[in-house]
Amino acid sequence: MSGEAGYRVAVRALCDFTAREGDLDHRFTPAPSAREGIAGHALVARRRGEGYEAELPLSGAFEGVTVGGRADGFDPAANRLEEVKTHRGRLERMADNQRALHWAQVSVYGALLCAERGLASLTLALVYLDITTGRETVLTREASATELQAFFATQCRRFLAWAAQEARHRERRNGTLGELAFPHERFRPGQRDLAESVYKAASTGSCLLVQAPTGIGKTLGTLFPLLKAMPRQGLDRVAFLTMKTPGRRLALDALTVLGARGAGSPDVAPAALRVLELTARDKACEYPDRACHGEACPLASGFYDRLPAARQAAVARGWLDREALRQVALDHGICPYYLGQELARWCDVVVGDVNHWFDANALLHGLARANGWRLGLLVDEAHNLVERARGMYSAELDQRRLARLRREAPGALARPLGRLARQWQALVREAGMGEAGEPGRPAYRVLDGLPEGMVAALQGVASAITEHLGEHPDQASLALQELLFEALAFTRLAESFGEHSLCDLARHGRGRAVLGLRNLVPADFLAPRFAAAQSAVLFSATLSPAHYHRDLLGLPAATVWHEVASPFAAEQLEVRIRADISTRLRDREASLSPIVAELAGQYRRRPGHYLAFFSSFAYLEAALARLQAAHPEIPVRAQTRGMREEARDAFLAGFAPGGQGIGFAVLGGAFAEGIDLPGERLIGAFIATLGLPPFDLFNEALKARLAARFGRGDDYAYRIPGLIKVVQAAGRVIRGPGDEGTVVLMDDRFARSEVRARLPGWWAVE
Repeated sequence: MSGEAGYRVAVRALCDFTAREGDLDHRFTPAPSAREGIAGHALVARRRGEGYEAELPLSGAFEGVTVGGRADGFDPAANRLEEVKTHRGRLERMADNQRALHWAQVSVYGALLCAERGLASLTLALVYLDITTGRETVLTREASATELQAFFATQCRRFLAWAAQEARHRERRNGTLGELAFPHERFRPGQRDLAESVYKAASTGSCLLVQAPTGIGKTLGTLFPLLKAMPRQGLDRVAFLTMKTPGRRLALDALTVLGARGAGSPDVAPAALRVLELTARDKACEYPDRACHGEACPLASGFYDRLPAARQAAVARGWLDREALRQVALDHGICPYYLGQELARWCDVVVGDVNHWFDANALLHGLARANGWRLGLLVDEAHNLVERARGMYSAELDQRRLARLRREAPGALARPLGRLARQWQALVREAGMGEAGEPGRPAYRVLDGLPEGMVAALQGVASAITEHLGEHPDQASLALQELLFEALAFTRLAESFGEHSLCDLARHGRGRAVLGLRNLVPADFLAPRFAAAQSAVLFSATLSPAHYHRDLLGLPAATVWHEVASPFAAEQLEVRIRADISTRLRDREASLSPIVAELAGQYRRRPGHYLAFFSSFAYLEAALARLQAAHPEIPVRAQTRGMREEARDAFLAGFAPGGQGIGFAVLGGAFAEGIDLPGERLIGAFIATLGLPPFDLFNEALKARLAARFGRGDDYAYRIPGLIKVVQAAGRVIRGPGDEGTVVLMDDRFARSEVRARLPGWWAVE
């Protein structure tokens, strides 16, 4: 090894960059999960003899580049260095370029090991572990230290020009960010306080929960200080993560205001700040009806041969939102989605969905761990993370899917599918499940634990389908793929089943049962993700009480809570409680007349645009019908079940300045948060519900589990989630310093002291 290193790169990243060639090949071969991979590596290590060195740290320098990583294992007695790869199905399916990448990785590690320990030669081994059978396939070759050093030097030389460019880019980026100024003449009220708290969190490497009112510019108020801290705190990357697509657009707009979009152009100097928008695969795919390999998709053919030029063009451009990334990809004839996956390694700011850091196979989390990044994390609308994360670590099995598939499945799958069908029947029978609505027999049940027979049958089905599709990829029907993905998701989560989850069974009719493995406490899965970030800022207008989010999200014990004072005055928002109305299920019919009278009375006093929120579509439809019958002169519009995106856009477009009417919507739905209707576009909201989740067997089981773990069952299962929805919906009314409006809370429980205490402090509740 030689030279002083000015740029660091992980072994995997180096080999990904230098050793890949040929087609993109994602034939239908479901890879093991990260958890299965870790378990597989541990299994191989346990099988080795005493003295075996697992997870061996190695590093070395070559002409300005430091290369490092952890080799999977070294047996000093046998002088054998191992690279362990877990897989499913037959190894013959593995593409040649994938095997070449594996040899490159173990060869680089071999060069580093020989240099560190003065070895003259080494046995290199690729160990392929089939996670289904536990069988190892071992490929070996002998290599001299001289040969390995030459290989290492070749890979480094291929990377040197890029490394030098990256070092220059980082220096330029840090210089630009060091001089970054706030883009407006002054901060909005409350925005400076927010920015200072974010900068402090980045400076101390801590986790911050910050509650800041809507309308103060939270997106810009968090991005600006974190980018400002980036060079001073040695941050490698910033990730701005959102719950919904509109949040990504707000982040990109803020970055544009900060000058990121205008910094780079293919025709001028490279961008000082590289920004990437990550888009879901189904939205980025140009050929959704084609498989991801060179024989089927023209954008997969020769992907790695054309990737270097596309990558260079992309980083020179710098601004890579969805359309810009697509344009670069198509200019070079490669897949936009997989170009985006590659560029996540090389961009400074990544804007995308929260799943890219928090779900089981998160791209950004995997890259950060592999490359040792110091990453600053921003999570927008973080009050939604509890439910989103529960979904990430939950899975369902649909009995109807199995029945449909059995009728059309290849004969080779008949036996494993038959075993699974029998397990379904036994499970329903043993649970005493009746038809949906059948008197005396439950249609829903929380099971005592995992149905082990079902899990075993699922594992058999997953293995059989994987093997079959490996031999017959042309038979990868949509139904077969869907069942396989369900089986894999369920069995992977079953491996970590514990007090954070429950298993339930719902029967919607004969042959229409659904088995669920549902996460209740995402903290156990998310805690390592927060620990992996150098700093993390979760922000929203509704993050109170702090202990709810600390407990359920698994935030570090030292997490800081900060509330930004509202810039709005109580005089801007009239808040009234109708304590004479009960919206409880038993009182719904009686509540309709006073609710309609309140809506009509407020509308007559101050005509304009209003939103009325209800707990369900049935309740909404009943109130809407009553209002139309009693007051046909009042213009109305309503959210509908399964409303498509274009219909949602049309609903919002109806709230135009100068117009008037009442829009009916469901609390917690598409119009209860994340929409911006400033000024005359919305002057009031009626909330005819306390927002409580339904009182049913599932939520009662959730309540019991949360009470046992945190001692706050009723609060955590019902009251806090409900009031978060209420405050979010009410927050649609006051969006700026000049807005004025009315919120009417219609339920007697809003008058209770413990409920009023959790409403925003700046509200003057009548």
